[in-house]
Amino acid sequence: MAQYILGIDQSTQGTKALLFNEAGTLCARADLPHRQIVNELGWVEHDPEEIYRNVIQVVQNVVEKAGIDKGEIAGVGISNQRETSIVFDEKGIPAYNAIVWQDSRASQLCDELEKKGAADLVLQRTGIRLSPYFPAAKLSWILKESSRAQELRQQGSLHLGTVDTYLVYRLTGGADYRTDYSNASRTQLFDIEKLAWDEEICALFDIPALCLPEVTDSDGLFGETDFEGYLDRPIPIHGVMGDSHGALYGQGCIRKGMLKATYGTGSSVMMNAGTKPLRSAHGLVTSLAFRVDGQTVYCLEGNINYTGAVITWLKDDVELIGSAKETEALARAASPMDHSYLVPAFSGLGAPYWNSEAQGILCGMTRTTGKAEIVRAALDCIAYQITDILKAMNEDTNGAVAELRTDGGPTGNAYLMQFQSDIAGMPVWVAATQELSGMGVAYAAGKSLGLYDMDRIFAEYQGSCYRPQMAPEEAAERYAGWKAAVEMICGK
Repeated sequence: MAQYILGIDQSTQGTKALLFNEAGTLCARADLPHRQIVNELGWVEHDPEEIYRNVIQVVQNVVEKAGIDKGEIAGVGISNQRETSIVFDEKGIPAYNAIVWQDSRASQLCDELEKKGAADLVLQRTGIRLSPYFPAAKLSWILKESSRAQELRQQGSLHLGTVDTYLVYRLTGGADYRTDYSNASRTQLFDIEKLAWDEEICALFDIPALCLPEVTDSDGLFGETDFEGYLDRPIPIHGVMGDSHGALYGQGCIRKGMLKATYGTGSSVMMNAGTKPLRSAHGLVTSLAFRVDGQTVYCLEGNINYTGAVITWLKDDVELIGSAKETEALARAASPMDHSYLVPAFSGLGAPYWNSEAQGILCGMTRTTGKAEIVRAALDCIAYQITDILKAMNEDTNGAVAELRTDGGPTGNAYLMQFQSDIAGMPVWVAATQELSGMGVAYAAGKSLGLYDMDRIFAEYQGSCYRPQMAPEEAAERYAGWKAAVEMICGK
């Protein structure tokens, strides 16, 4: 009898179900989008109920698409959009919409804590700079502004956390209230050295530590689910990681110094830092990469708010393109004499700048700047932002950055990947399979269930490689222009 592993990747734009066979090969995929709820203030929310319904539906869709026997599914792993925050009751009913990671509405709270001198304590304990990007401030905002959340707190039935916690709770019918170490480390409420919720930090944000979920190994058992009765028997949820951490694991970055960049709505550049935390002096954060096989692995990371979302902006908001597929040809058609730069600070800038007040800018235009040049500037800004992180990592590790592994939809753009290699000045490997987040947690689940030999799978890395072609002097000049554009909105 064949055996399959499900990987569920609940991301910012939608939900994917991935089906892997006994060899770890992707057999089928099904996707569903969900609404992006954005108001005039730039607040970004999702409907948790819609997301949960989509999870149930995509599982049914992928099984039917693959044409397999439901009884052949051995287990499931879940990866999730990180930092997106949800408060819900004992029945799993949300008290408020999920506040998405991009949302910076809680910046005032962070400013107040910084004025009180709490920033250094938060950074030391959690490895993360004080920022509205992370769940601590988002959850605190919900607890202050939502009357339903306040009722739940008074009743002692408050549940709160990231998307993984909400999905595990719903999928297990409320039997398991858990998160994994990777997601816990991104909440800004978790002591990354003591590996426990930090009560003092929780108190700073007025979040009751006793209401937070149990922290479980990333390849641990998170309960069982039959997906609302769709399966004939419950199967174990045996792997959970934040999407970027799942991609790090799926890319086979299991040795210290290996790194990857996930190109999604935003981007995460993450390096395996080994079994001891590496503190950054250049604007990066320290988190837990994952905890597998009973061993804690740390990571150094830089997060970018808008990368793939810049392409969505080109299509949906300014209507310069009809689809993302058009961008490569337009970028190649752009005038080489044009030096336009787009800095996509639509909701501030993430690492290494951490400026939540910054606003976007399109600069360096001339009378001949047209659609092609603006589209190229939008693609280029993705590579520039990734390079910002790579240079910071190089500083923190004394030049240890040698190559980059990449995944995500935008990596299918050959112009972008070549430009990334040119500007970063290093080989850029593009994974043959783009769904590395869901693959990583599926691998973790399959390994835990004795289905996968990870040494063999990781030794067989499949992908293509881009190597620098641009003259180093030209690359340096172009990158200097980018830095000058950033200084226009951030200062030095």
